[in-house]
Amino acid sequence: MGKGGHNTRIGVNHNQNLNTTPLPTHHRLPTLSEIKVKLPAHCFRPTVAQSMSYVIKDIIFVVAAGLLMYQIENLFKYGFLFFPIYWYIQGTLYTSLFVLGHDCGHGSFSFYPLLNDIVGTILHTWILAPYYTWKLTHNKHHKNTNNIDKDEVFYPQRGETYRPSFKDDLLFWLPGLGWFYYLLCGYSPRSINHFNPFEALFYNKNSVGVCLSLVSYIGMCYLMYAYAISFGFINLLTYHLIPVFIFACYMVIITMLHHTEIDVPWYADSEWNNVKGQLSTVDRDYGHVHSIIHSIGTHQIHHLFTKVPHYYLEEATEHFRKAFPDLVRINEESILASFARMFRIFMKQRAIEPDVRVFTYSPDKTDNKKKTS
Repeated sequence: MGKGGHNTRIGVNHNQNLNTTPLPTHHRLPTLSEIKVKLPAHCFRPTVAQSMSYVIKDIIFVVAAGLLMYQIENLFKYGFLFFPIYWYIQGTLYTSLFVLGHDCGHGSFSFYPLLNDIVGTILHTWILAPYYTWKLTHNKHHKNTNNIDKDEVFYPQRGETYRPSFKDDLLFWLPGLGWFYYLLCGYSPRSINHFNPFEALFYNKNSVGVCLSLVSYIGMCYLMYAYAISFGFINLLTYHLIPVFIFACYMVIITMLHHTEIDVPWYADSEWNNVKGQLSTVDRDYGHVHSIIHSIGTHQIHHLFTKVPHYYLEEATEHFRKAFPDLVRINEESILASFARMFRIFMKQRAIEPDVRVFTYSPDKTDNKKKTS
């Protein structure tokens, strides 16, 4: 552990060594400007050529994966048995498309807002994510990261009580359902419908972008309908919709693990400030898919500086860790094991008292008992 107990480097046998101490109030945190000067200046300068090269590369991979699966299915008698492999590969590639659109939403894709929105809309619409409305709610998340009273999703809930339910079990095994539920209903009790252009967050100055994005989404739905009429719904399901669902599973797992760990503090609005909030996120390595999904697990720098494009995240992170080792949070546990552990803890402990000012999750005592028995 680092200075103050908030430098978290957790390995695969981490359960006995987790630190639940929030950032100490006596420890002066650096300002964003003090952190920024420690990072190379070029990390804040995206280029159209470099950003577009990733778009072209990922589109080529997506098309190649689909064509290869089509050839396998038609050339081999039992070619359909390769579909689960295809779903995993294509779902991972769809996640990479989402991350590129995510850069567009933050303006870290290029210095040209119109280009960002055009590319982001195309990429997100293909994987059935409403680009502009999600961009707005996601930017709201960045403005209120780990603020119990204002954040967008996976925040602790005041006054709720934990009751085991079939819905919780379903979301554990099929987390992608949570992504689509969030798009339609938001995260209780702060509800929002990403398909309703009249939501307060989307209305007025954002109306044009919201409406154009939703019209594009409707157009994509029509293309899928036309495809299903021509080639069959099963074909649409197996080649596109299931990979979309795999991407949705990635979204829920990634989003939860970015900010949900037993040592990561959540703050009441009265205790929150921007630096504390942005530091309340965890870097995680996604193994063999880490670079494929554009290092989205390298998340602390992304939250501190959303204008850093994905291809500079690793470099900027190296400089950040060297300059501020006591502020680093890294979890080296495997992703699925971490999700399984933290999902249980999150569901059991997310209900908090109305007057809680700083909250952290605690290790699962049931798991500890099992380990010692």
